[in-house]
Amino acid sequence: MLERNMLSFFVQMFPPRRSPPYCLRGWRENKRFLYTMGTLMVAFSTAASANLLFPALSVLSAGGILFLITNMQVGNLFGSRRSTIITLYNGAFDSSSALFLVVKLLHEAGVSLRSSFLFLSACSIIHLLRTFFLMPRHHIPYPLPDDYTYGMTCGKSKTLSLETNGNAPTATEELHLNKNVTVQQEKSFRECLMTRFFVLQLLWLSIMQLRHYFFIGTLNPMLQRLTAGEPSLVSQYINAFAITQLCGVLCAPWNGLIMDRHKGKPRAAGESEREADLRASVLSLFLTALQGLLFSICASIPYLPLQYFTFVLQVVNRSFLYGGNAAFISVAFPSCHFGKLYGLIMALSAVFSILQYPCLALVNGPLDGNPLYVNIALTLLSLVTFIHPLSVFLHCRSLASQRAISASS
Repeated sequence: MLERNMLSFFVQMFPPRRSPPYCLRGWRENKRFLYTMGTLMVAFSTAASANLLFPALSVLSAGGILFLITNMQVGNLFGSRRSTIITLYNGAFDSSSALFLVVKLLHEAGVSLRSSFLFLSACSIIHLLRTFFLMPRHHIPYPLPDDYTYGMTCGKSKTLSLETNGNAPTATEELHLNKNVTVQQEKSFRECLMTRFFVLQLLWLSIMQLRHYFFIGTLNPMLQRLTAGEPSLVSQYINAFAITQLCGVLCAPWNGLIMDRHKGKPRAAGESEREADLRASVLSLFLTALQGLLFSICASIPYLPLQYFTFVLQVVNRSFLYGGNAAFISVAFPSCHFGKLYGLIMALSAVFSILQYPCLALVNGPLDGNPLYVNIALTLLSLVTFIHPLSVFLHCRSLASQRAISASS
């Protein structure tokens, strides 16, 4: 997980060398190549060449995160359902482990691993056709222009080919002029890093992600202790946990639906679309923090039947966490910095998650395998995550007060 998050940061910080805006089609070709190469390396690995699996899984991981990052912008095409689509992509990425479960079941039914992975490699032709015939060469803008087209002529506009008479500038020139003005008004990447939104978003994600990692790291020992080492009972709970992990794609869109529905409320006079997005994100951030707190409390209670509910809370909270993280970054910061900010937050949160190792060492050492006190500490730490939605709420209320003062003057 750490390597994947660090990689997502570096590929976004150092994009391909193309004139801005950089060509997203190039990135899609890169991740398609990594995906195909990874599946082929797994397909042709044998017991004698088992070391081939290490680079194979590395490039599969790299291709996966690039799939996610380059496709989340598709949400820009859906206007009022933008957050739902972004969270849906994150949920699908979260549940992608189901594919390997299918491969495992097919293998047990007699289908060779080589055949399965050759089939997955052949499926990359779908991504190739989609890249060249459906997706634009550059990023999908947001807000989406009224005359923006999708498909074979993706990104082209009828008005861009119209020229006015005389010495008046063309529509294309006007678009470039307006675009330059917009870019000058947007915050720089450095300014985004200095905002409290970035710091609190990083803290919000890091604390809950650490809680999830620690829970997964101590799950098997916890079940061994609560079941008195009964193998069949441990297997039953492990299977239940595995099944719930496949439901991320079903849970993640709920977060986006909450944001989009809340955003759909009538705007106050003078409220911008960005302010409406921020206002809509408050409920999402709060619910995610609340889920994380409830999940942490349930995980701390050493009662075996309760763990079924803990598993449900874990997958719902994880889906809300990663989908909500991407959705908030997309609405709180300029779209031109989305990739860099998303990659940086994921990388820094992964570094923060290294704290799970001293926590595990503490449990396995002085605490004699009992994680209760560490669980209580992490539960108390989860209370810090409520600062973020409160900060965004106060910011939105401050903007509303400023508008009211301006309207009355």
